[in-house]
Amino acid sequence: MNAKVDDKMAQKVIDEEESSPVPENMTELAPQHREYLLQRHGTLELDPVPAMDDADPYNWASWKKVINLFLVAFHAMFGTFTAAAIIPAYLEISLDLGISINTTSYLTSLQIAILGGAPLFWKPLSNRFGRRPIFLVSLLGSLVCNIGCAKSPTYASMAACRALVAFFISPAGALGSAVVMECFFKRDRARYMGVWTLLVTLGVPVSPFIFGFVAQRVSYRWIYWVLAIVNGVQFFLCVFFQPETKYIGHRDGPVASGFRQEYLSFRRIDPTPFNVYEFIKPLTMVTRPTVIIPAAAYAMVFLFASVMCTVEIPQLLELKFGLDAQSLGLQFLSLIIGSVLGEQLGGPLSDSWMRWKARQNGQHPRAEHRLWLSYIGFLLAIAGVVVFLVQTQNSPAGHWNVTPVVGVAIAAFGNQVVTTVLITYAVDTNHTEAASVGVLITFVRQIWGFIGPFWFPDMFANVGVANSAGVAAALMVGASLLPTMLLQWRGHTWRRTEKVVVGDV
Repeated sequence: MNAKVDDKMAQKVIDEEESSPVPENMTELAPQHREYLLQRHGTLELDPVPAMDDADPYNWASWKKVINLFLVAFHAMFGTFTAAAIIPAYLEISLDLGISINTTSYLTSLQIAILGGAPLFWKPLSNRFGRRPIFLVSLLGSLVCNIGCAKSPTYASMAACRALVAFFISPAGALGSAVVMECFFKRDRARYMGVWTLLVTLGVPVSPFIFGFVAQRVSYRWIYWVLAIVNGVQFFLCVFFQPETKYIGHRDGPVASGFRQEYLSFRRIDPTPFNVYEFIKPLTMVTRPTVIIPAAAYAMVFLFASVMCTVEIPQLLELKFGLDAQSLGLQFLSLIIGSVLGEQLGGPLSDSWMRWKARQNGQHPRAEHRLWLSYIGFLLAIAGVVVFLVQTQNSPAGHWNVTPVVGVAIAAFGNQVVTTVLITYAVDTNHTEAASVGVLITFVRQIWGFIGPFWFPDMFANVGVANSAGVAAALMVGASLLPTMLLQWRGHTWRRTEKVVVGDV
């Protein structure tokens, strides 16, 4: 088959996927299968089409899906939550261990980097053994290593335990996109993808907001004890309320009892031998513009609107306004409020936007139509970062001023819109590789977030805090806004090429 014919066939596949309100293979289902779906869902307009099996996650009751999603999302949040937990206690840790505050900050940077790379190890294991066993091992390992952090007498031992915590807690932060894809139909995917992305985002500000009180009123070592206790509660809830979402049945009917398949199966479900390529396969997704452009655009916005605001609040506002640990933690409330409000636009309204377009045209809109909402996020993220940096410099020293954290809230709103819209787009356009998409996006975000804090201080010193807003705005426009505009223009064409390359037609 020549390239021209391949291209036409790929175009036909994409057009059929986007124009048909009912998947074409629905008409090929056996009558009993169609009847089962009607009784279960009340409609045949289902994408994808579930198996005739109660164990298929698409056929689960809504409450079961939502509980499972919340546990996965909270687990994912705990990656960034754990990394940011000690931010309000940098001074106390530095005095206790006899190190500088700058050296203390590496305990956070170390975890940020590992959270990006460790999912490359966990993804192949989750494909062989399922999501549930990996999540259970993750929580148990994190619990033990957080206890190690609490008991560490030296900086080296604490850094080693923090590294192991990040390694164990990392799977849900990358595999959450796969869990959402495995449980929820395409029509509602942005809403539920948004739950996962929102909690991942909230992990950064919620942690120092809470632990500012802990560091102020007891000891910073209690931060680690609290983290270990929560890991234990998570493990207990996961055992009883988090079934397996990687469905291993067949469309001809169930192969095992639903309860056993969902809760009691800890065997290897995929006998395919491991190979080295599988551990780096997610990184090969950089060749797909529909993945790497959203990943890079999101990472740049996340760097400034989330990481910079979080890391630099202690560096910039604590000294300027003379804040103690408890007052410092309260500054992160702005990030929480902005992120929660932003998710309403990036999640539920994003799905409503796509459904409205479908009703207007009588067919599913192209996936690129969702990207229109991301521009609101980009503009608000840029505006918020500018307000934060400019007002931080202009505010008088020694007198707390609310305007810098108002800017942080605006930036967080924009960041959350960008997060949900771009990740949902990348998963929708590469749904057969949802886990790899999640791993790559997490890798790019965390590695870029790890590098940023090393050059932020030099930027502020050489350019100035207020003038650094221009640098941040230029980078977000050049690496986020403009590439997304290009993706919206050319994405449909690129997806045709991707389908031919990967052999989807």
